[in-house]
Amino acid sequence: MTDEMKVQKRDKLGSAATRRLRRSGHVPAVLYGHNEPNEHLAIPETDVRAVLRHHSKMVKLAGDVKQTALISDMQWDPLGIEVLHLDLTRVNLKESVEVTVPIHVHGEAPGVRDGGVMLENVHEVDVRCSAGSIPEQLEVDVNELQLGGQLIAGDLQLPGGVELLTPAETVIVHVEEPRQAEPEGLEAVAEGEPEVIAREDEEKEEEQG
Repeated sequence: MTDEMKVQKRDKLGSAATRRLRRSGHVPAVLYGHNEPNEHLAIPETDVRAVLRHHSKMVKLAGDVKQTALISDMQWDPLGIEVLHLDLTRVNLKESVEVTVPIHVHGEAPGVRDGGVMLENVHEVDVRCSAGSIPEQLEVDVNELQLGGQLIAGDLQLPGGVELLTPAETVIVHVEEPRQAEPEGLEAVAEGEPEVIAREDEEKEEEQG
C-alpha cells in the first residue's frame, strides 16, 4: 500500500522552530537521495498516523514536493508513542531497495493443543525487492507446527521478486515442551530440612549442657 502525505517545505530550522512545528500538529522530515538537494519538510501528524496504521513503506508526497519516497527511518519519543522525525529517500518504483517487513503469524499450532507454549522469536525480516513491490507483511502458517517444532525464515513464502536478506536459519516461531513442575512433596521436604537439623542441634546442646 502507498499512502499519500501532503508536505510543506520548511525554511526555518533549529530546535525552536521544530518545537513550534510539532505544537502545530506537524512532524518534521528530510527528503534526500538521487543526488538531489535535501528537502526539509513538514508533514501533518494525521498523515503520519495513517502510514503507521497501514504499515506503509512507500509514500507518495503531494503538496510542495511531488515525489515517491521510501520511509528509511523514524525517530520516536522516549516512550515510543509519538514520531519526532522522518527520514525519506527518493525512489522510483522499479529500483531495488532493502527494507524490513513485519511477520504475521496465523493459525493454531497442534503443539499448543498438546500442552506446549508457542513463542515468536522475531517479528520482522529484511528483504530486497523493487520499491513498487514491497509486501505489507509476510505470513507464517503454524497450523502444522508440532510440539518441539519450529519455523525458520527460510520457510517464509516470499512473493515473486522478493529476496530474503535475513539468514534463512533464523528461528521465527517455535513450540516449547511444557516445563515439568517439581513435586510438592519434595519441595516440602527441602523446606523442612533446615528446621529438622536446627532442632537436632538444639537437643545436642541441651544434653551437653
